[in-house]
Amino acid sequence: MTHRTDIRFILNGRDIALPEVGADQTLLDFLRLDQRLTGTKEGCAEGDCGACTVLVGRLGPEGLGYGPVNACIRFLASVDGCHVVTVEHLAGRDGRLHPVQQAMVDHHGSQCGFCTPGFVMSLYALWMQVAEPTEAQVETALQGNLCRCTGYAPIIRAAQAISRYGTPASDHLMVERAAITARLAALGDHRRVVTGPEGNRAILPADVDDLAECLLEHRGATIVAGATDVGLWVTKFLRPIGPAIFTGHLDEMKTVVQDGNSLRIGAGASYSECQEMLSRHLPHLAAYWDRIGGWQVRSMGTVGGNIANGSPIGDTPPVLIALGADITLRRGDARRSLPLEAFFIDYGKQDRAPGEFVESIRVPLPGPEDRNAAYKISKRRDEDISSLAVGIHMTVTGGTIRNARIAFGGMAATPKRATAAEAALNGQLWTRESFEAAARALTEDFTPLSDWRASSAYRMQAAQNLLRRFYLEHDAATAALVRLEAF
Repeated sequence: MTHRTDIRFILNGRDIALPEVGADQTLLDFLRLDQRLTGTKEGCAEGDCGACTVLVGRLGPEGLGYGPVNACIRFLASVDGCHVVTVEHLAGRDGRLHPVQQAMVDHHGSQCGFCTPGFVMSLYALWMQVAEPTEAQVETALQGNLCRCTGYAPIIRAAQAISRYGTPASDHLMVERAAITARLAALGDHRRVVTGPEGNRAILPADVDDLAECLLEHRGATIVAGATDVGLWVTKFLRPIGPAIFTGHLDEMKTVVQDGNSLRIGAGASYSECQEMLSRHLPHLAAYWDRIGGWQVRSMGTVGGNIANGSPIGDTPPVLIALGADITLRRGDARRSLPLEAFFIDYGKQDRAPGEFVESIRVPLPGPEDRNAAYKISKRRDEDISSLAVGIHMTVTGGTIRNARIAFGGMAATPKRATAAEAALNGQLWTRESFEAAARALTEDFTPLSDWRASSAYRMQAAQNLLRRFYLEHDAATAALVRLEAF
């Protein structure tokens, strides 16, 4: 196979071709230092504040789609074949402000201005999707943007006023969509890309089969999907990641489809790409999913990456384990499947051989007698790491509980099932006493640690209270939700 050695993409309106792009070079550094596009700011350097927000458009099976991303933790090599849009591209050819910018000015949504370009880009992404957003939609879109000057009320008012200044249909990203689509299609040559200096190589496989081959050739390579975790290895810990194999461009790994009584999720599907199907088939995950990072993180981060990094406080493993999910691992042409809960062996250790990668996740769909919930406890409601998270699933037939599956994150060195609590529920009647017994049994399942996120005692009390909450939120006769809000 012949390799390409340069990264090619469109930056605002210009075609860019860059040789020798190192694995750890960030998009933000390229924009600010190389291109002097300083409207994109550097704040936290970890994907939390949103000051570095840009739009990245890429061609997928459904055409050209744009999403907001954090340029500070997005690696430059990963935008191969993409259209990168910065705040400088918004102004009209006559120099007038974009409708989003004018709305922010007129509604006093900016004071010091440092965070404003990031807010503008997030609101731009929202406006392109929803011309007349509700307040709740605006708040969700701005979860990944922080402001300490203005406060959010004037920004929300600005967001809801944008369409008074123009329409998405007349915006140049819409007007030029066909031309940008053709230019991006011309960049896609379906070849492996190998670029960067020795020891810091960035490798973009041609397809999933080529990914399997690359991992056999470079068994110590870092796999980079969304970079919402690996990005911090570079920006915060200054860790070398080369050679790095990037997977975010592989459409084959992004599919989310119903397969009989299951959902099959490609490991490369981002949280945003999963959201519609999950909300439709697993409605108890809809509000929970909105609390995974901010919109920028959900546009980049992947379900497979959240599983593969093995964090004990990952958001997705507890809820997927409770549903009985399994994963498919691939090494070369060989595949094997195992229950998701069996993948996590110990802290920082997973059942994954050198050269092996998570290819897909299968999630069984609940039946009519099943009751499910997903809860998250964190210091901050939005865009925060879990202090603990739990997925709960059980079948209730004739008032009797069976097949209880309860999985916690943040309570042990790995995401782990609460087997004693499950045993306390299975075969018992749906009563408060049954759930009180399960809550007491959690002390047999876990001895949680204390850290800066939560004390051991707090984690245990919160976990017990979430079991009580699950009981209170479900009507005993109909299994209908009484109330379900994510905390």
